[in-house]
Amino acid sequence: MGTVEPSDPPAWEDPAYQVFLDSLDYLSSADIGRVKEAYVFSARAHANQKRMSGEPYITHPLAVAGAVAEWRMDGEAVAAALLHDVLEDTATSKRDIADRFGREVAELVDGLSKLDRMEFATYQEAQAENFRKMLMAMARDLRVVLIKLADRQHNLQTMAGMRPDKCRRIAIETLDIYAPIALRLGLSKLYRELQDMSFQLIHPYRAAVLSKALQAARGNRKEMLLWIQDAIAGKLAEAGLHADVFGREKSLFSIYRKMREKCVSFSEVLDLYGFRVVVDTVPHCYMAIGALHGLFKPVPGKFKDYIAIPKSNSYQSLHTTLIGPHGTPVEVQVRTQEMHHVAQEGVAAHWLYKDVEESGADLQIRTHRWLQSLLEMQSGDSAEFFENVKIDLFPDQVYVFTPRGKIMSLPRGATVIDFAYNVHTDVGHHCSAARINQELAPLSTQLHNGDMVEIVTAPHVTPNTEWLGIVRTGRARSKIRHFLRTMRNEESSSLGERLLNQELLSLGVVPAVIPREAWHHLVKACGKRTLEDLYADIGLGKRLSSVVARRLLARDEMSVVAPSHAALAIRGTEGMAVQLAHCCQPIPGDPIIGSIKKGSGLIIHVGDCPTIRKSRSREPHQWINVEWEPEEGRLFDVRIMVEVKNQRGALAQAASAIAAADSNIDSVAMDANPDKLVTLLHFTIEVANRTHLAAVMRRLRHTPEVTRIAREREGEGEV
Repeated sequence: MGTVEPSDPPAWEDPAYQVFLDSLDYLSSADIGRVKEAYVFSARAHANQKRMSGEPYITHPLAVAGAVAEWRMDGEAVAAALLHDVLEDTATSKRDIADRFGREVAELVDGLSKLDRMEFATYQEAQAENFRKMLMAMARDLRVVLIKLADRQHNLQTMAGMRPDKCRRIAIETLDIYAPIALRLGLSKLYRELQDMSFQLIHPYRAAVLSKALQAARGNRKEMLLWIQDAIAGKLAEAGLHADVFGREKSLFSIYRKMREKCVSFSEVLDLYGFRVVVDTVPHCYMAIGALHGLFKPVPGKFKDYIAIPKSNSYQSLHTTLIGPHGTPVEVQVRTQEMHHVAQEGVAAHWLYKDVEESGADLQIRTHRWLQSLLEMQSGDSAEFFENVKIDLFPDQVYVFTPRGKIMSLPRGATVIDFAYNVHTDVGHHCSAARINQELAPLSTQLHNGDMVEIVTAPHVTPNTEWLGIVRTGRARSKIRHFLRTMRNEESSSLGERLLNQELLSLGVVPAVIPREAWHHLVKACGKRTLEDLYADIGLGKRLSSVVARRLLARDEMSVVAPSHAALAIRGTEGMAVQLAHCCQPIPGDPIIGSIKKGSGLIIHVGDCPTIRKSRSREPHQWINVEWEPEEGRLFDVRIMVEVKNQRGALAQAASAIAAADSNIDSVAMDANPDKLVTLLHFTIEVANRTHLAAVMRRLRHTPEVTRIAREREGEGEV
């Protein structure tokens, strides 16, 4: 590697560097020596580079390393922070770093480096893929995300000179991803800072107005704050409790968000006083709550015990809301010193404070599990993975219980399906209903705090696309999509094989006599790994069976027999690979025709469906002959219009006739007009085949109230 010697005075003589070195007093002399070497290496690598603000580039890695040192992280993390941009912005390689500073530091730096050298179609795709890379590195080593958050914090602090649109984009990304990650890791102090800085970059004028109003309000509130604080401290001292009491001010962004979400004024948001009480032990927390409830009346339903049931990021405190002087709401959080450290610094408290080693280790275990669960969501689509993670970062939680009393935390709004997938993937795939607090409930039921949930499974139940609109967790969404994708590929592969075999028979070739070598060359020529992948492309309409068949036969001479013009047999139960058109709703017995639609597979229409007339004449090669293959027990939806006399009981008589013909009614709509002699009823019913439909219509004709019957084929179809 060629290093560039700095032309300016040595960067390591910077006073900021000396302050940074003074902060490393917790490290061993060997670690400090490695950090010094990393600084010199980074300064030389970035020697000819400047930041947008005009400062030497080394000021940025130095600031990031300083933040990492404030968390009292180890020497490898501090060195990696100093080197975190050398892979992206200089000619340095990962091998160079590994040889100089060790493999561990090299892996940290690599995990922090973007995929700039790869080409992506869109910024969103690049963003998603970079985030995926960082997440995988996070799962291996938690220090990666802490360095990344420190990096993002300093970048937001030094946006001067950057284009407004880029500033806005980075700030939005921070609010969407990095701030929620900080909260999920328990770094509440950093979380608030990231939010406020992003808010000021996205809405600078709104932030300035709110900031000015907040400064003015502080003076008006000061006297009341001091009075309440003294009252709380006095009451706790009276109860024999040693406690630190201090006011808790809302952040700028939280004020703005509350004003927008609840449509309230600035004064209404500030009409709430927050205090934090830090005591010595857990029993003292509950004693303090009792004393405070004796001082001011508590608001019913506003007491929350996060000590007994911690939040998913290990946050612990007792929360209560009191009615203070003049009816003013007063929010109070009560916690121990250890809980306070974890609440402020999250996973970083593990390195910062000796008194939180146990809880910090517990938080690290929880965090590792969370990261592993995120990795389970991975799919081929980076954007999909990105969205799943964003969903999973949703902070509001509900706590529910398994039948054995185990507590599970889920995002607010989570449903029975989310719970089932949280238990186990197989439980999710086959969940049919649930017992919530001993009462049966459907899959779409939203869960609430304290619910006891038992999942009811059934072997025949499998996920469908409707589930994606019900679930709230990224894990459930990812598992459902993976199942649907796998099933779709299997079904499409089976259909594609049948389509190709039919095409070969129509050309006079028996598929069984085609040499294996010819199939192998075909797969290779089409750029596929396996024959099943090629079949799937045909089944999904990505390749025409006629083109593939001719390509296969063009290579070698095949045995020819009499051409077959047999139609492709379908049952209507093939799954997602074969779809029955909504416009005409074909049923067994109807003459049918199929259309291969790219990405959707085979769409089945009734032969005389008016929706497809133009397409059949315009694109005849898209259509193939199909026929019904009998299958017992399958029911099909069909729409019928029933005209009845406008008199009482006509609907009941028509419904009774349908039921008498052994058909179920899925839905019914009515075109009622009191001024007319007849009413139109639009039924969607279930029938086995065309003969069954004829029997239903015959029953209806024998009903005195019915004047006319017709099968409906309106609606938007798929061609």
